[in-house]
Amino acid sequence: MNDHRLDMPPARAYRRIATEEAYAPPELIQAYRRLIDGGHSDDPGFTSSWRYFLNNPSPRTQSIIAKLQDLGEGRLRDMDAAGIDMQLLSLASPGIQVFDAPTASSLAISFNDALAEHIAHHPDRYAGLAAIAPHAPERAARELERAVRTLGLKGAIVNSHTHDSYLDDPRCWPIFEAAQALDVPIYLHPTSPSRGLIAPLLARGLDGAIFGFAVETGMHALALIVSGVFDRYPRLKLVLGHLGEGLPFWLSRLDFMYRAGAATGRYGSWAKLERKPSDYLRQNIFVTTSGMASAPVIAFCQAQLGADRVLYAMDYPFEYVADEVHETEATACSAQQMAQLFETNARSLFKL
Repeated sequence: MNDHRLDMPPARAYRRIATEEAYAPPELIQAYRRLIDGGHSDDPGFTSSWRYFLNNPSPRTQSIIAKLQDLGEGRLRDMDAAGIDMQLLSLASPGIQVFDAPTASSLAISFNDALAEHIAHHPDRYAGLAAIAPHAPERAARELERAVRTLGLKGAIVNSHTHDSYLDDPRCWPIFEAAQALDVPIYLHPTSPSRGLIAPLLARGLDGAIFGFAVETGMHALALIVSGVFDRYPRLKLVLGHLGEGLPFWLSRLDFMYRAGAATGRYGSWAKLERKPSDYLRQNIFVTTSGMASAPVIAFCQAQLGADRVLYAMDYPFEYVADEVHETEATACSAQQMAQLFETNARSLFKL
């Protein structure tokens, strides 16, 4: 038995699985530094965010950089201290998507191979999501298949836009075709808003996790819905972090405004949907609690989307708080729903 496995407390009849937990190999950190220091990035959000993390001397930011690169003893100690039994690992945003398509495709292969090797050393503590390059969609679909079938990874991470392009572009849909065929989810994780969205947010310091991430990723998810992608791929499963990037609070308004706009033909870009927008959010989309350890809000999302659609995540190491799980466990739900939140939903969705 792995020395780092937690002894299960008698009062807890479930394991705690955290489903949005970041890592970044040293090679990726170094590549980010070269992009920024050499002035080779044209993404203002990436440059602002990673220049801060790479150069800010505060203990917090330096600790995050160190923890991102550690898939060994230090991470396992942090998991034990927080009561986390397993992490689902994925590349820190923006992952490989900030690079050109050939470079990103090559890096996806090498990083996925290395991640599978790390998981093999601690199979009871780690699982992982594959990195793919959405700007090379055919290669991305093939890499997703290889990562799942050969490496045992559990789906793919896509960090929202890729060079200002979004997955509602039908050229990207081979990725969704592959995900549906493999029956694995796509985790749509935030990155800093694209150049068309970022200006007023960046000017006010609101471009990052404080708000801009939700603006970017919530818009991206809605773009996928109105594109008709879930009608084309009805068994496609999409995961959103941060309790759905605010969308569970908008369900009735989304339905009303889509119905009104569709009736008048206001937007030619909208597909003629087979279901209401809220139906796709309830039937094709799952949400995780990453960075949102608020018991009332978790309970609200369980009520809006269904208890089988909400999964626990910590957002390690960006929001590592050792006693966070206890606030999450204050959610007023049944023992069955608590087990769903922390374990069984994750096991089912990611086939753990």
